[in-house]
Amino acid sequence: MAANASTFKRLFASDLGYSFRQSPVAMTSFVLLVFLMLTAFLAPWISPQDPHDLKQLFIDKAELPPIWAKDGEWPFILGTDPQGRDVLSAILYGTRISLIIGLAAVAVSMTVGVAIGLMAGFFGGWIDNLLMRIGDTVLSIPTLLVAILVSAIFRGLLPPAMRDPFAAIILVLAIALTGWVQYARTVRASTMVERRKEYVLAARIIGVSPARVMRKHILPNTLTPVMVAATLNLGLAILSEATLSFLGVGMPITQPSLGTLIRIGNQYLFSGSWWLVVFPALHLGLIVLAVNLLGDWLRDALNPKLR
Repeated sequence: MAANASTFKRLFASDLGYSFRQSPVAMTSFVLLVFLMLTAFLAPWISPQDPHDLKQLFIDKAELPPIWAKDGEWPFILGTDPQGRDVLSAILYGTRISLIIGLAAVAVSMTVGVAIGLMAGFFGGWIDNLLMRIGDTVLSIPTLLVAILVSAIFRGLLPPAMRDPFAAIILVLAIALTGWVQYARTVRASTMVERRKEYVLAARIIGVSPARVMRKHILPNTLTPVMVAATLNLGLAILSEATLSFLGVGMPITQPSLGTLIRIGNQYLFSGSWWLVVFPALHLGLIVLAVNLLGDWLRDALNPKLR
């Protein structure tokens, strides 16, 4: 506990902490993002109802408008959908699913990309050429098209009864399949610089294995740009999940994410139930905006040329 407090104090007193305190945009986006994440992961305790529990849905309360509009009722603050599901509760639960998929996709793509970038930059030669040509091939195909193809292939291979339980895993793999290339290129460039430095040459001379050199010596010096890329790509991963769910190849209706809620609400937009699509879309926009603003600040704060 004391070690964690000491680490926090050093971070708070560092140049990065000072830059954070001097940036109102960074502080505002951080507070907003923490608030949205906390409300999402605390949804079972703070939401008016469990939107996945059919016993808590009331058909006689279907398509109620927001509470400030005429015919609005408490506790349905943002109204209800045609099944009597509270929109606010559905948004909180859907946000949790979108965040989990986005974070998992970034973690998988970052792990794969960092490993490939280290090997390509450290060994060079035909290994570098092979890995980078694979990355170029992946980037030559539109990201969304690759994700749709991967999602469709996995769904086609799985039995119908297993598609919905594995929908989140399929989405993570589909998004991560193209996301690793940016990390690989970033780490490869840093590794090619670090491998020529004296401390790496000394480690190799005394017989340290290549795997240990990459893991213990080179990797820590390549993490700064990786952190920036991961922060910025989190917003893209959440948007990709929402887009796939909106197109019908993402999360099922029984486990709605923000993209699924927007797709369902879009069907009732012209019938006057505007709140079914506006509030999930607004919530998604706030999450992506907060992540992108935080990523922009982190990129500038860690750039030595801007100090």
